[in-house]
Amino acid sequence: MPELPEVEITARLLDEALVGAQVESALAPGINALKTIDPPLSALQGRRVLAVRRRGKHLIVEFSDGLALLIHLMSAGRLQLYDTRAGPRDRTSRLLVRFGDGRELRLREFGSRQAAWVKLLPTDELGHDVAIATLGPEAWPDPPPLERVLDAPRPLHTLLRDQRTIAGIGRSWVDEVLWSAMLSPFKRGEDLDEAERERLEDAITAKIAGALAHYEQVVRLPIPDKLPMPLQVHRHEGQQCPRCETVLRSVHFEDYVIAYCPACQTEGRTLKDRRLSKLLR
Repeated sequence: MPELPEVEITARLLDEALVGAQVESALAPGINALKTIDPPLSALQGRRVLAVRRRGKHLIVEFSDGLALLIHLMSAGRLQLYDTRAGPRDRTSRLLVRFGDGRELRLREFGSRQAAWVKLLPTDELGHDVAIATLGPEAWPDPPPLERVLDAPRPLHTLLRDQRTIAGIGRSWVDEVLWSAMLSPFKRGEDLDEAERERLEDAITAKIAGALAHYEQVVRLPIPDKLPMPLQVHRHEGQQCPRCETVLRSVHFEDYVIAYCPACQTEGRTLKDRRLSKLLR
């Protein structure tokens, strides 16, 4: 799933390219993706793009005269700008916003789940939509004091992925952050001491800022389907830890995997795979 760094670079590139562009038409080939009917998509015709921005993992495209698209990419969605329009054989498009200069903003989704969604809302009502209203404070650029938001008897890996607790971090970057902070994914938030909280706060800021700096250097329009994520731990289980060269391990759940370094994060303990037995804490 695209997370804060990936959604942020998408918003930056689209904002730079689209501000001032006038909408010719808007279509929703993936009818399941459109979650609102009033106002209709046709209301965008003739309006100009004012800004493209991010809130949590959501993209917001603001238009003149007080309308905005709220978009969640979910796991397989991508919002991309093309110089030409989708052809009749295209089967991945869920939303098409066509501009007078021939370009097309296209929400594409891969696979059969069709979980990505779009809402067209009055701009001044965005903050009241449940998707936005329930979000916690942003993980970047100014993360909240963690003593307040993470003071709960829940594992850090779960807390940091909970968008109601802190918005923007998901499965990929929580592995990276916890590895950088040298903290077990199963350490409970309420058990963090001051030094551990400081390491975690620093790791959140540094990891996200580093990813964005990387994307600024290597990503251009049209945004690729797969961004070159600068991951050191996530998806690297079985390889050597970049810091201590211990073999990275993983814990498998039904729909995701946690990667970690036993030496750096769990005092040398290998956590048992959830597919086979309970975890060792």
